[in-house]
Amino acid sequence: MGNGHPERPDRLRAIERALEDEAFAHLIRLEAPLAARQAMLRVHPESYIAEIEAASPVRGYAELDGDTTMCPFTLEAAMRAAGGACLAVDEVMSGTANNAFVAMRPPGHHAERATAMGFCFFNSAAVAARHAQTAHGAGRVAIMDFDVHHGNGTQDIFWSDASVMYCSTHQMPLYPGTGAVGERGDYDNIVNAPLRRGDGGEQFRAAMNERILPRLGAFAPDLLIVSAGFDAHRLDPLANLNLVEEDFGWATAKLMDQADRSAGGRLVSVLEGGYDLKGLSLSVAAHMRRLMGI
Repeated sequence: MGNGHPERPDRLRAIERALEDEAFAHLIRLEAPLAARQAMLRVHPESYIAEIEAASPVRGYAELDGDTTMCPFTLEAAMRAAGGACLAVDEVMSGTANNAFVAMRPPGHHAERATAMGFCFFNSAAVAARHAQTAHGAGRVAIMDFDVHHGNGTQDIFWSDASVMYCSTHQMPLYPGTGAVGERGDYDNIVNAPLRRGDGGEQFRAAMNERILPRLGAFAPDLLIVSAGFDAHRLDPLANLNLVEEDFGWATAKLMDQADRSAGGRLVSVLEGGYDLKGLSLSVAAHMRRLMGI
């Protein structure tokens, strides 16, 4: 997105270095394909997809807003992020893999049906949820978002859909300004558990235990998708929470327990934020160790 932008290629390089550890030698790695047009259209209207395509520059940069910029390679990257999420759903729903982590950028949870914002162009978690329902017959899908910023896009997309539950822990007040407890969706299918500036692992775990996990248990999803943003880490420059990597590992284990109870263990995690490279790499490693059971 340009020099000095926090959503930069080094994020994926840091993750790749972390996953070079011999502990992850048995990790199955697949290349993310381009998302099928049909899969994208289940979430984003054709007019919006065409608008993003038209905005893609041949050279240089195109600013969609003050935070969100395209270069000539952004469109393909965003389509592969959504495509990777769909491939992960295919692998998990078919039983080929127990769970999956989609290490792709740009992130997606701020992208609404027809609005790009907050570094996000297409909502990969939402595309994955719709793909699971349409291609694999999942009746209920839950999306758990522990990014430090509220996923306004995912909430917007599923606000009136009783078949998808969206749950979020996030710092508030903070960009994008949504995510209050009273934002519950038309079918009480939205669960927000905002945290305050300076909160750490104790408050995060309490929010999970008291607000999020009981609602996920009652919903009993057929697939659990994690919007895995790691910018609530204490080192992250874009927010003010004080989580450490062990908190993300703990949350991953709790979400895996829920997936085991209602979804045959089926869980797909997609990368969202995380902008301090050390905090990101440590957190992803903790997340992956739990997913792999090592």
